[in-house]
Amino acid sequence: METISEQSAAPLLPLAKKKSAPPIGTYTLLLVLLLYFVAIAYPLFWMVMNSLKDSSEIFSDSWKFPTQWLFENYVTAWEQGISDYFLNSVIVTSVTCFLTVFLSALGAYGLTQFQFRGKNLILIMILGGLMLSPQVSLIPLYKLIQALGLFNTYWALIIPYVAYRLPFTILLIRAHFLTIPKEIEEAAYLDGCSSFGVFTRVFLPLSTPILLTSTLLTAYFSWNEFLFSIIFIDDNKLKTIPSGLMAFRDMLQTDWGVLLAGLTISALPIILLFLFMQKYFVRGLTSGGIKG
Repeated sequence: METISEQSAAPLLPLAKKKSAPPIGTYTLLLVLLLYFVAIAYPLFWMVMNSLKDSSEIFSDSWKFPTQWLFENYVTAWEQGISDYFLNSVIVTSVTCFLTVFLSALGAYGLTQFQFRGKNLILIMILGGLMLSPQVSLIPLYKLIQALGLFNTYWALIIPYVAYRLPFTILLIRAHFLTIPKEIEEAAYLDGCSSFGVFTRVFLPLSTPILLTSTLLTAYFSWNEFLFSIIFIDDNKLKTIPSGLMAFRDMLQTDWGVLLAGLTISALPIILLFLFMQKYFVRGLTSGGIKG
């Protein structure tokens, strides 16, 4: 009896929880993501490694590390014109991003906050703009730019870039504007704000992630665009990086180390922009997923 009572009085020890191993699907997903990362990162790594070699070493063995690290390739590329092309790309990309995001935000604000005849038709036309291909409209666009006297100017690139990015950016920002509570807008009107004041003081501050996402996507497009930049700009002083790098190729001999150094310089700003803005990029893409 004493033994039974002692056993019953003894405190029950908590059972140790066994940690269950992660499911096989988790390891499979990690493996797929790792392979995806290698597929994306290795070409960049290859480009950087070969940008530090001379042409003979690139052709002899492009898969090994450089025997002599030629950092002067970057200096040569910069002095041969990358500095001018880089500045032109910054000007074109900055103006394109500002105009695209601002005009898209205005358009999205009008489509979400005002009721007027033909609103759905305008929305359908914006959707139709997504189906327009730059290659199809190249010839009439070239004639239009010539007629307006915009050929060989920054505007010959900026205006088409803005026009082709507006439909997607308007829809992206509109989806986010639909998630903003109506009560905030009504409170702003009660405080004496005008419609433009509500737009600048309420909608824009509450839409920072989607605006930054739109800026990033627009910058990626305009920075790397090649077709318009080689057709609408003939003056070497106004060329952007994608078309300017064509000058690094020669019919008889091409210094591939310098060319790859120029490609690395051109890719670096967008890569850094994605790295610094990745959290806003993800938040911006998911912010309009509930409504719209």
